[in-house]
Amino acid sequence: MTRWFKVVMFLACLEPLGRLLWKFFGPTPTDVQSWSIGLGANPIEFITHSTGDWTLIFLLITLAITPLRKLSGLTWLIRYRRMLGLFAFFYGTLHLTTYVWLDKFFDAHAMLADVLKRRFITAGLTGYLLMIPLALTSTTWSIRKLGGKRWQTLHRLIYFSAMAGVIHYIWLVKADLHQPLEYAFVLSLLLGYRAVTWLMPKSQPKKPGPAPVRDIEASQG
Repeated sequence: MTRWFKVVMFLACLEPLGRLLWKFFGPTPTDVQSWSIGLGANPIEFITHSTGDWTLIFLLITLAITPLRKLSGLTWLIRYRRMLGLFAFFYGTLHLTTYVWLDKFFDAHAMLADVLKRRFITAGLTGYLLMIPLALTSTTWSIRKLGGKRWQTLHRLIYFSAMAGVIHYIWLVKADLHQPLEYAFVLSLLLGYRAVTWLMPKSQPKKPGPAPVRDIEASQG
């Protein structure tokens, strides 16, 4: 049952990409510039915003696993956090690729100028770079190689990646801040929960000896 649910969840995580592909290749009233009709008047902007939104959504869902697991007692949720985090990286990669390929056509000078002059791009690139070590060390082998404590410390970079992503969105939007502020509110709740739990005294004594890999993953907030 768990295996099939994971497959269903995996396919559900691919749904945003499938929707983009359907808009690009799907049937339209006319064959003339069908890709433009499906993706709106500015297809590049549509793809950029869509992949950026889903990057933030998956980051927030990943961060929500720990509070949901602890508050609801649904311990099985931890099995899907790694996959959700990797999907955040996947959509972040699509988001960056859209900018590098479709928007700037691999023009390194133009991209460097954007990073130096446009602060929202600097924040977005920072958020993506912080996700790279998380994706690279998402395997069980990495946990064993780094050791539980160092692995947990490294994976707290997700907090800073999510904050950089929200700042990137706030600085990008010039008029209507409604949606980026919604993301900021949800992130503040998730980080606030962690701050409260870290400040609370630990009632259970630490057990000697190394913890199993699954316990290390579960304890990482």
